[in-house]
Amino acid sequence: MKHTGRIHSIETFGTVDGPGIRFVLFLQGCALKCRYCHNPDSWDTEGGKLRTVDEILAEIESYVDYYKRSGGGITVSGGEPTLQAPFVAELFRACKDRWNLHTALDSSGFCEPSHAEALLSVTDLVLLDLKLMDQRGHVDLTTQPNDRTIAFAKRLSQRGNRMWVRRVLVPGFTDRPEDLIDLGSFIGELYGVEKVEVLPYHRMGVYKWQQLGIPYTLVGVKEPGPEEVQRAYRLIEQGRSMASGAQ
Repeated sequence: MKHTGRIHSIETFGTVDGPGIRFVLFLQGCALKCRYCHNPDSWDTEGGKLRTVDEILAEIESYVDYYKRSGGGITVSGGEPTLQAPFVAELFRACKDRWNLHTALDSSGFCEPSHAEALLSVTDLVLLDLKLMDQRGHVDLTTQPNDRTIAFAKRLSQRGNRMWVRRVLVPGFTDRPEDLIDLGSFIGELYGVEKVEVLPYHRMGVYKWQQLGIPYTLVGVKEPGPEEVQRAYRLIEQGRSMASGAQ
């Protein structure tokens, strides 16, 4: 079956969304409305441009040798890519069949795991964004609860999928010591977590909120410095150690 996807944008030289140098495909549509989102124009599920799998493969083809020499591949991000799971699954399968290209899925995990089984079977790495462990805080930050994300993470662990867990560090919102410790404790219970990344909040997408006429609610929130990032790593590791000791 040939699927089409709604595409937000394409990056041909991605260096932060998985190992090596990567082709990064940003899909349209997201159920979360994160306060710090740098692509609010990707929320609309009816936006973007419709593209076929073959059209995306043609975009990738001339760069494949370069990606493979760097240990890279293709990453599909969003928006939320699992909203278009059949399209991404077909694309990943084609990338593997044609070039044996490494595949990575950059996801918030806001997805019923059963909806993504075929996709996960052709995904080499999941970049999983665990925004907050606190349920009430998660709703305040994203407009949605985190039940699906937690269930998705547990399913990845059960399947044995390789994971990089990410936390965007927003001062006053996602940097509370107890939540970072809880995050580490949860990570400590998962199989397949190869890396934890603390990503500093930035304001590079604020102009898009202004262009769309959406109030930006983090005005005045400063970007965290290196010390705050290292503190977050220490607290997460503290939680992981506590989880290991309890087992």
